[in-house]
Amino acid sequence: MTQSTRSTRTTQHDGPRGNGGRGTAVASPALNLRLFATHTLPVFVRGFVSPRPRVVKAYAALNQPAWAAATLRALRGRHGGAPVLVRGLSGPMLVLLDPKDIRQFYTEPVRSLAMDPPDKDNALKVLEPTGVICSHGELREGRRRINDACLAESEAVHPSGKEFRAAVAEEARRLVSQRVVDMEDIRRAMARINRRIVLGDAAADDEELHAWLLALRNEANWMGRRKKQARAARAVYARAQARIESYAMKAAAHTLIARALGQDDPQGDLDPVGQAHHWLLALDTLGPTAARTLLLLGAHPAEQQAVVPEAASGVADMPRMRACVKETVRLFPIVPDLLRLTRAETTWRGVPVPAGTAVLVPALFHQRDPDHVPAADLFAPGRWLSPGAHEAVQLAPFSHGGGHCPGENLALLVGAEFCAEILRTHRVTRGRPVLPSAGPLPWLLDSAAIRFGLEPR
Repeated sequence: MTQSTRSTRTTQHDGPRGNGGRGTAVASPALNLRLFATHTLPVFVRGFVSPRPRVVKAYAALNQPAWAAATLRALRGRHGGAPVLVRGLSGPMLVLLDPKDIRQFYTEPVRSLAMDPPDKDNALKVLEPTGVICSHGELREGRRRINDACLAESEAVHPSGKEFRAAVAEEARRLVSQRVVDMEDIRRAMARINRRIVLGDAAADDEELHAWLLALRNEANWMGRRKKQARAARAVYARAQARIESYAMKAAAHTLIARALGQDDPQGDLDPVGQAHHWLLALDTLGPTAARTLLLLGAHPAEQQAVVPEAASGVADMPRMRACVKETVRLFPIVPDLLRLTRAETTWRGVPVPAGTAVLVPALFHQRDPDHVPAADLFAPGRWLSPGAHEAVQLAPFSHGGGHCPGENLALLVGAEFCAEILRTHRVTRGRPVLPSAGPLPWLLDSAAIRFGLEPR
């Protein structure tokens, strides 16, 4: 028995269900095994960084995330909402099942509740060895400063918003001449947009770079467990980095890479150009997000019609369209689980938890939790237009606190503009997979199967 298990077991709550839980709890062997079978193992099989299409297709058919949600509800019911200690892949893991514990999760400083547990760190080091998530202490703070500045973290419309929106509109406009649009069409268009935003127009057609980065993402799924492939992955990373650096030398001033080169790096260890790997990875998730948003709007004609005046106005800040994108990410989050690692002893409900303990917030579960989220399984973008909605800890499409995604506003700008450009002149119809217009939505969509029709207005 580990030290953390001994210290936690002494305060295990076995009182009546639903009283909020005192202290923390330890999962029974049966529930621990059930969590591993329905949640932990499926995450690994699906792909920790880059979803495996065939697995996603099978999981979507089975509505697999609903199984994990049922297990988490069982854990919460058994222990009255108290944090529950389980055995994770790499050691003890504390699972947070109540909003008040999630609030503490977001307010803990990153230096004591770090964003790089071993499995996550091993995975992302393949992709971005000098990225923020794989950095610590002052080095992390310096790299985070670069990211915040380049992404204009606090600004609703990026300083390069005019140029970015022009690139989005140009690429999206190519799709409206088609009667039917599928996921591959959107992926190609969004990949071109992302390379233009990050690296400049010269990179728009560079599918070879995309293939290298995709190979690295697929290797990252193994979380460093395939030692023989490490050398090959490092060679691919070196080729991709050299290509990115070549674009950086001639990038226009409005691009993210040019903004990175303009940042201070007094010690020469921040690697501003190296941050581009994460930007490209993150922005590539906008392809599936935009496709899901348009599919949802096609299944909800009233919501689609409600965004048309805003889209037609041509303004940069479109609150309702952004709300649609954000609601899509709530329903189908880019990161379904938030995982941290205690680098110092922390206290949860009065119980000390030692350094080296993983802490998990199952974000998808909480964002679809009917006990705390009204209309949890429905597409209701209007919720994001209510005062204070963005501060609700159980709703975290882009996280909160020190781990908040600095690219949230840029992602919403690009995603909203892409959808708006299509909806300005066309209606989305005949969507596949077929989604209910009133009933509960599935927990997972097979994005590769998305296709819909476009009809002129």
